[in-house]
Amino acid sequence: MKMYHRRNLVLLSGVALLLASTLLFLYLKSSSDQTSTYAESRDLIGRIKQFNAQWETEILKARIAISHNYDPLVAPLNEMTYLWERFETMESNHGRNDPIWHASHDAYHTAIQEKTRLVEQFKSHNAVLRNSLAFLPTAEDDIQEPLTRLTDEDKLQLQNIATDTYDLLLSSLEFAQVTSDDKAADILVGLNKLGVNKQRLPEQFHSPIDILSNHIALILREQPVVNRLLENIEAIPVAERLDDITALLNTDQQQTDAIDQRYHFYMLVFSTLLVIVLVYLAIRLMRSFGEIHRVNKELQTANDVLEQRVEERTRELKDTQSELLDTARQAGMAEIATNVLHNVGNVLNSVNISADLVTRKLRNSKAQGLGKAMQLINAHQDNLGAFLTQDEKGKLLPGYLNQLVDAIALEQQGMTDELAQLSKSVDHIKDIVATQQSYAGANSLMEPLHVSELLEDALRMNAGALTRHHVTVVKEYGDVPQIMGDKHRLLLILINLISNAKYAMTDLSNRPRQMTLGVKVVEDTILQISVKDDGEGIEPENMTRIFAHGFTTRKEGHGFGLHSCALAAIEMNGHLTAHSDGPGKGALFTLQIPLKTVMEEA
Repeated sequence: MKMYHRRNLVLLSGVALLLASTLLFLYLKSSSDQTSTYAESRDLIGRIKQFNAQWETEILKARIAISHNYDPLVAPLNEMTYLWERFETMESNHGRNDPIWHASHDAYHTAIQEKTRLVEQFKSHNAVLRNSLAFLPTAEDDIQEPLTRLTDEDKLQLQNIATDTYDLLLSSLEFAQVTSDDKAADILVGLNKLGVNKQRLPEQFHSPIDILSNHIALILREQPVVNRLLENIEAIPVAERLDDITALLNTDQQQTDAIDQRYHFYMLVFSTLLVIVLVYLAIRLMRSFGEIHRVNKELQTANDVLEQRVEERTRELKDTQSELLDTARQAGMAEIATNVLHNVGNVLNSVNISADLVTRKLRNSKAQGLGKAMQLINAHQDNLGAFLTQDEKGKLLPGYLNQLVDAIALEQQGMTDELAQLSKSVDHIKDIVATQQSYAGANSLMEPLHVSELLEDALRMNAGALTRHHVTVVKEYGDVPQIMGDKHRLLLILINLISNAKYAMTDLSNRPRQMTLGVKVVEDTILQISVKDDGEGIEPENMTRIFAHGFTTRKEGHGFGLHSCALAAIEMNGHLTAHSDGPGKGALFTLQIPLKTVMEEA
């Protein structure tokens, strides 16, 4: 009977394991980042449409602008090109290669190319038109100015000529704003009258009149061309092509969501089955525990009550004493352990950065091209000489291999450098652990140090976080000689102070995030290192407990970093202080330790 029950339990356990595996498979199939990808793709399309609208607005501005700066016509197109390249990269990563996608992309490319061509024509014609419009007042002044030097009698005779010239100028300017056939006819009549008037004027008026007539004729010719180009540019359906792509994205997302819903339904069904099996197993286990409890109770009743009480009391006393000893020992170890974890965690950020760089270099290694080259060589083993000297691909192969050798060598050098940095960080993690052991009484290791290099190491280990938070580092390094010091105690202090300064400026948005690192010699006997931030500052009531174990103002903080830094400073016969003018006014942390140079040590 027992074997039968045991066999049933094993069978039910196998069924539960199978259901759990199926649920895991369905979860992996339904878990994807497609939704965020679609949202990001639509966002890119929306931003391209915004820049397209900005582009058209700048074109309309250029039509009436006096300045000939066409940079605003170039910048939106550059942004649209950049955003489109990002969009195409995302789409290619998801393997969308069906004809509909290609057709929509080609339609957008065609529209952009046509619009770019028309904008270039518009810039050319509009520049000529704007020059003539800008020159009209000067040309008119060149005609009016000689008239002022004539006698009163001549001025009366030529009064109508001056008026006709001014009216022609106004008609030209109006034509530039409102282009119509009537305005064009008025300008032609004015030009004819100006030509007739030219014959009545002295020789000195002929050249200015010819210049004015040429510019007005150019405006009459170029303004309709510019207007037509604007109409053609407006008719290019760039926004419509982008809307078509957005519609395709929406359709694709709907299909993907339908598949995910089907997987979720399957997960619900199998989850129900798994719960039923687990409930049945739980009931069986509870019955088994009940049976065991009953048997234990019967055995317990058979023992002598008095002896049982004495043994229980003795056991309780021993357990209590053991718990007190363990608590005392663990309380002493907890602080050291948390300090080790905190400091190692800071260095692991640098390890992660280096490991990620090496991984990406290996993933994108040029060594993959060597396999392609060997495929070509293996495919022509029988006629390798003829292939390398006569075939077009074969002639290129030696040069390609030489380039590949250089590329692989460069990759190896880069990975070697990064692995060296990784090894340095790992060594520092080991040294952090060794440094923490010194708190138990081990002697610290003194070695020659350049403080500026130590600061650069600390910055490198926080480089990823500083870059993500857009923190600018200002270095105020004084002339400090090479010193004898505990490298890893100093480094763990600097890493913690730089990390805390970065976190203090996380919510800073109304001014640049700036951190200032300083190092100098004070009173010829003290080395002073300072880390200043422009962050949230420190409340006055917190200044007295900022270095206390477990105290922190961050939600995700644990209060071990500054405490371990203060202990490390004391171990080096120095001290660590903090100063702040109040909330929102930043903070300054200063480390001072006795200065012992290499010369003095020798």
